[in-house]
Amino acid sequence: MANRKTTILIVDDDDDLRAELAEQITSTGEFTAQHAANAAAGLELAQSGGAGLILLDLDLPDQDGRDTCRAMRASGVSAPIIMLTGRDEEDTTIAGLEAGANDCVTKPFRFSVLLARIRAHLRHHENSEDAVFQIGPYEFQPSAKVLIGPDQKKVRLTEKETNILKYLYRSGEKPVSRDELLREVWGYNATVTTHTLETHIYRLRQKIEPDGRGPKILITETGGYRLQS
Repeated sequence: MANRKTTILIVDDDDDLRAELAEQITSTGEFTAQHAANAAAGLELAQSGGAGLILLDLDLPDQDGRDTCRAMRASGVSAPIIMLTGRDEEDTTIAGLEAGANDCVTKPFRFSVLLARIRAHLRHHENSEDAVFQIGPYEFQPSAKVLIGPDQKKVRLTEKETNILKYLYRSGEKPVSRDELLREVWGYNATVTTHTLETHIYRLRQKIEPDGRGPKILITETGGYRLQS
């Protein structure tokens, strides 16, 4: 099974560029793509929370991209935003960053360079205080070590529980073996056994599973575990 794929939202009124970017982004096997041809549609998609990163054109037909970026940030969008611009001017870059963008890339650009920047911003965001991931019915905030349910009730997590969920989330639907989880969460510690891991999994399930009739979120697979999306 494939790892969990991050969605990249492309907001650009150039139909050819939008289609080409979507094709190149999805061809990596790491990402899915969403499209928007104007600021209004882009803002609506960004606010839905599905995008892990946003590529935002500066010159949109219905609104300046910098104003769109400000609107996204004002509405609580925390995903990294890379602004695309045809203006190779220092003032344009500064204005984009001041509007809330994380980066500015000048057109025309090489896709390999854009892809490297996408990956770098996603890595940085994943470890930032703003990172939020969806696990079952919960919003997972690793930096705060908390899960927030649909009723806004908070489920507090220990550091190890947080790291278990982070690693399983990154692995998507691919089952993770017990030995791999022990290595990644506890490191090379000879005193830690699979019993320690199983105890943490049991306590984690007590916190997050909706009922006692069997796991619906943290699933046991042959030799390991995975998260049910």
